[in-house]
Amino acid sequence: MPTTLKVGVIGVGGIAKTHMPGWAASDIAEVVAGSDVFEPALAAWGATHSVAKLSTDAAEIINDPDIDIIDICTPNMYHAPLAIAALEAGKHVICEKPLAPKPADIRKMIAARDASGKTLMTAQHFRFKGSSKALKAEIDSGSLGDIYHARSLMLRRGWIPARPGFIYKKNSGGGPTIDIGVHILDLTLWLMGNPKPISVSGVAKAPLAHHAGAFSQWGLVDVPTDTDVEDFAAAFVRFENGATLILEVSWLLHHDTPGEDMQMWLYGTEGGSHWPECKIMSTNYATKQFYNKTLQLTADTMEPHALECVEFAKAVAAGAPSPVPAEQSMQVMAILDGIYRSQERGGEVALDL
Repeated sequence: MPTTLKVGVIGVGGIAKTHMPGWAASDIAEVVAGSDVFEPALAAWGATHSVAKLSTDAAEIINDPDIDIIDICTPNMYHAPLAIAALEAGKHVICEKPLAPKPADIRKMIAARDASGKTLMTAQHFRFKGSSKALKAEIDSGSLGDIYHARSLMLRRGWIPARPGFIYKKNSGGGPTIDIGVHILDLTLWLMGNPKPISVSGVAKAPLAHHAGAFSQWGLVDVPTDTDVEDFAAAFVRFENGATLILEVSWLLHHDTPGEDMQMWLYGTEGGSHWPECKIMSTNYATKQFYNKTLQLTADTMEPHALECVEFAKAVAAGAPSPVPAEQSMQVMAILDGIYRSQERGGEVALDL
């Protein structure tokens, strides 16, 4: 293993900007190359970050023998082919969420990972927030007992990313279900201990995206009339251990929040919890009293998008397991894909995991 891990970033706009501070903060990794299909943006990014090795052809970066890590920050539909190519070229891969829009593609990514012996991680940055890690430790200590139900939501009021990478299926594979639903669902399953999901009943539709005058607070732009992804989804999920989960996600909703409302409730046999408040609710049955406590948190020292890159580099250098295993991302995407299949079928669908 080289002293300093060399990183190549594919897709330098948008979310890549949040990764760069993490690579800059790492004492064992540095970005040495970048690729993007839009040459002007690539040139500007290279100048900003003093990266000289630039190419509009991702294959040149992937096959560069000096590069150890590929950081994939492209639209969703390009994740799987790029990640598989990078793994086959002997690179470690950190890939933005969702790992891939379809479970079948994730299976191919896992197979490529296993064949290469390299590390594959999904960039699920909410796991790296201090509030998430603190609540995870509390739950793992047994505070909630056996978790038998969860409620999760990630809702926005007029906050649709009205850009081609998000609102057209050919690029994204779906709407808020796999754009932001992936965040709260991944976090929920992780805190629950990743029980195996077995079925989903859900809906995915666009009641507001095609409304006359539909717009986004994100830049005050109109929503294109040819948007072809959903703007709302809801689901009921069953797990092999008997647990259940209710999920709600939306980009456009008449909801009382100025921007985004992301919350989760977990209910167990010994207590309940709320995130992001990190509140624990319990009962003393002997005295017939209810108790609430809120975890005392220290401020995050690094933005979680950046921290996930730092932690990935550490795992690669140490030969440690992926901080976010692809198998767990498979569970997440099986559920989210199940929502789309349930919408098409008009009823509950079984999951094949």
